[in-house]
Amino acid sequence: MTTTQPPRPGSEHLVAMQDRAEAEAVAEDLGEEGFRQVRVVPEGQSQPGQGESGWVVHVSDTRLPDAAGGGAYEGLRERFTDLAREHDGWYDEPGDPRPATH
Repeated sequence: MTTTQPPRPGSEHLVAMQDRAEAEAVAEDLGEEGFRQVRVVPEGQSQPGQGESGWVVHVSDTRLPDAAGGGAYEGLRERFTDLAREHDGWYDEPGDPRPATH
């Protein structure tokens, strides 16, 4: 029997936006850049209580730097935060104690 381990901090990122087409375009771009397991889900299926209904680009990749990993992780967090802001959305990383950025 196999058990699924919860993702470690840093291996999941959520970039939310209102427009589904924009979310799908962002997800496609990230997939082409080599991010693994990039999908678009309705906002309520990823992080309840984050505001109005929208779409979330959910990036899950165990190759990504650990949240305690310093500069590489912070650079990725900054990039996803900027991406969310470009689309009038928000960014969150499960396991990071800091609040989601809007």
